[in-house]
Amino acid sequence: MTLHTLSFYTHAGLGVLALATFWIAGLSRKGSPLHRAAGKVYLPAMTGLLLAAVPLAIAVFQRMPVAGSFLGYLLVLTVTSVWCSWRAVKDKKDWARYTGPVFRGLMWANLASALVIAGVGLLLAKQMQLVIVSFSGIGLFAFVQMWRFSRQRPEDPRWWLREHLNAMLGNGVATHIAFLSIGLPKVLPMLAGATLMNLAWLGPLVVAFVAGVYLTRKFLPKRAAPPAGVGVAG
Repeated sequence: MTLHTLSFYTHAGLGVLALATFWIAGLSRKGSPLHRAAGKVYLPAMTGLLLAAVPLAIAVFQRMPVAGSFLGYLLVLTVTSVWCSWRAVKDKKDWARYTGPVFRGLMWANLASALVIAGVGLLLAKQMQLVIVSFSGIGLFAFVQMWRFSRQRPEDPRWWLREHLNAMLGNGVATHIAFLSIGLPKVLPMLAGATLMNLAWLGPLVVAFVAGVYLTRKFLPKRAAPPAGVGVAG
């Protein structure tokens, strides 16, 4: 077995593992042993995929600068969501630690990479220009959200859950884009084409937005304000 073949099967295996454990965690009861166990497998699988993607992005950039730049940008987004989904749970009682140097470094990396890829999409891209430019907005949005969040300690003690849910939605987008754009066409080559590519890149974003609204209402409902006069000394 050649190194290339071994690398391919390792990457494919990690991808299948990440996809499976994402859904196990997503469909299981939040906080249950199964949910936690799936998460403990999912995050290392994603970490392995990210480490393997770094040399791939460099190799692609040398041959196709636009595609390589976009892949590098996606790495920044995915590293951010993987890190935040993990640390939000670990640091749920320590907002200052959660928003420490790594958080702020990723925040600025999102801004810088989003601006770069927007320029690449507008000025250099000849294919998938809509996808590239649209995705630049994700990094800009992430920067704004992270910047606002890091400025002041949140009053809601459930801040960590909101951060975890949002980051896991980002992980889900990355996982499903990889499956739909890379894995599925190899398994079912008759589906390959421009339509699948656009669906693979933009479809998960729409689903993530809808899922985000649903999960926020389910797990983070707005708490009712206390009735007038309650807690006020007479």
